[in-house]
Amino acid sequence: MFDQFTLGIEEEFQIVDPETRELRSHVAEILEEGRMLLGEQVKPEMIQSQIEVGTGVCKNIQEARADITNLRGIIASLAEKNGLKIVAASTHPISRWQDQKIFDDDRYELLVQELQTVARSLLIFGVHVHVGIADRERQIHIMNASRYFLPHVLALSTSSPFWMGHNTGLKSYRSEIFKQFPRTDIPDHFDSYPGFQRYVDLLIKTGCINDGKKIWWDSRPHPFFPTLEFRICDIPTRVDDTIAIAALFQAIVAKLYKLIDKNLGFRLYRRMLIQENKWRAVRWGLDGKMIDFGKQKEVPTKDLIRELLDFVDDVLDDLGSRKEVEHIHTILERGTSADEQLRVYAETNDLKAVVDRLIELTMENVPRNVNLTVGKTATAPSSIAK
Repeated sequence: MFDQFTLGIEEEFQIVDPETRELRSHVAEILEEGRMLLGEQVKPEMIQSQIEVGTGVCKNIQEARADITNLRGIIASLAEKNGLKIVAASTHPISRWQDQKIFDDDRYELLVQELQTVARSLLIFGVHVHVGIADRERQIHIMNASRYFLPHVLALSTSSPFWMGHNTGLKSYRSEIFKQFPRTDIPDHFDSYPGFQRYVDLLIKTGCINDGKKIWWDSRPHPFFPTLEFRICDIPTRVDDTIAIAALFQAIVAKLYKLIDKNLGFRLYRRMLIQENKWRAVRWGLDGKMIDFGKQKEVPTKDLIRELLDFVDDVLDDLGSRKEVEHIHTILERGTSADEQLRVYAETNDLKAVVDRLIELTMENVPRNVNLTVGKTATAPSSIAK
């Protein structure tokens, strides 16, 4: 059973000028050589100062770690060849969306035509985690149940406290920017996969979307791959944190799957209630409280995350991910990227110092001396990147 819970991870990086510390619209130069090395595992995004990488279909979390660190190392090396750096954080502390160039692509041009300033201002960066679930009906039931835990995992990932030179007072300002898009945030629950598909078909029929990829919920059944895709998180700056969060999502899926096999259910909460906890994660990250809806009281967010770790504990050894998931305790103790950025800013009163720290932490435990010879890079055979 546990072999089916394959993993795929997509990361979106900032392209930064190390002198000015500003974003640079320089993706074309990196992309050209990147595609020769990585094929479809590297892609542009709508903003030219952003580049995305996606792992292959990984059998386990160790394979995912090898692939994602290799990809991060290659993109960093390509950026350095052009005198640039990469940063993993969900907003840039200084740069303005008004100064960014849109990547020349029909898909992005149509998106800007449709959404106007909402699309142009989308200067945010995320991480998406795919977990394999072959049975579409189970995808829906696991999506329904796993929604409850989405704010918990968002709190572990926060990396966007600053926006255009301003301290927003939020730990995940990216979440507030992205919710301006239609069809975002916590999804509603569905009775069945056919019920979900009828919803998608209605949106296509009425001209709202052209396919399911324009449903940008915090989790969704992927329209083309047999995966449940988790999209709620900020991108962690440290790759170790990304791996821990991917392993946690995989463990949540495996645990809920196991409960279904035993004919045991998991209580479904209304979307409006889960949104309350999401806001708390956005605002306070790990330092706040969330609502324990079963007890109907506030509980420190860190305590609820420890309860989540206890909940998934019995599947970790079968998945081979105990070490990776236990790294969550490290995040709870030292804080997230948002906490680190705020600490550096409090000490220096200098957002450029914050960018410097992000550049440093983005490469923590990432291989520096990667082989940039075409055909020599070690990548997985088939990419899940969108």
